[in-house]
Amino acid sequence: MLTPQELKTLQKTALQVRKNVLREIKAGKMGHIGGALSIVDIVTALYFKIMNIDPKKPLMRDRDRFVLSAGHKCLALYAVLAERGFFDHSVLDTYGSLGSKLPGHPDMHKLPGVESNTGALGHGLSIAGGMAMGLKMDGLGSKVYVIMGDGELAEGSNWEAAAASSHHKLDNMLVFVDRNSLQISGRTVEVMSYEPLEERWRSFGWGTRIINGHDIETIVKAAEEFPFEKGKPSVVIADTVKSKGISFAEDRVDFHYWKAKEEEILQAEQEFAAIDRRLEE
Repeated sequence: MLTPQELKTLQKTALQVRKNVLREIKAGKMGHIGGALSIVDIVTALYFKIMNIDPKKPLMRDRDRFVLSAGHKCLALYAVLAERGFFDHSVLDTYGSLGSKLPGHPDMHKLPGVESNTGALGHGLSIAGGMAMGLKMDGLGSKVYVIMGDGELAEGSNWEAAAASSHHKLDNMLVFVDRNSLQISGRTVEVMSYEPLEERWRSFGWGTRIINGHDIETIVKAAEEFPFEKGKPSVVIADTVKSKGISFAEDRVDFHYWKAKEEEILQAEQEFAAIDRRLEE
């Protein structure tokens, strides 16, 4: 359970991560803003409260692992890694430039803290399952955390990985499904519905929860209580809002990928500043 001060600190950190995402957009003029902002509260809770990691020793053997299966949301991953101290904030200003260490999808060979190359949707859960199995075989108590997109679930390889993870009793793996209800082509339930998600995952042998993906206290509680069922992998279906925090972009499919105008960036900066003032009250 978080103390009021811990909660406020995490909320302020999440806001700073959002500012870091906007900083990247400002540098590169465009990017996948919608999904990046919808997962900020989740990655903040994981990196600043839950995961056993050390920015000074990014390859320590007993570290927890994080896999961003929905690799196009990498603006949030870069933003939280910088905030956690894996690399200098100045690197964020290189997003979108030739030779940047911040490509459009995560590359484990370019940045410390990135555990796997992702971006071809539907592969992350398989990678994470292999990690979780390997950790068990090595007798390590480390855990694997995954973020997937709800639109990504249409990839059939996900369900092979879900079945295999259940079969091998990978209860050291926790998946967050970012259910922001939008993908590049429109509403997920209209493009390819996999609802009801909780029942579907449960039928594959997973322990399940549904939460508000922007309530940091609830995110932390779920992460601290997994595995939800002994001997089963766990999944949290996190209800979120695409582009959370920028009023004119929230829940809009045309901000899945944002070609930012200067006046829009200015308005977003002003809105973040207003949130900052409220958190200081």
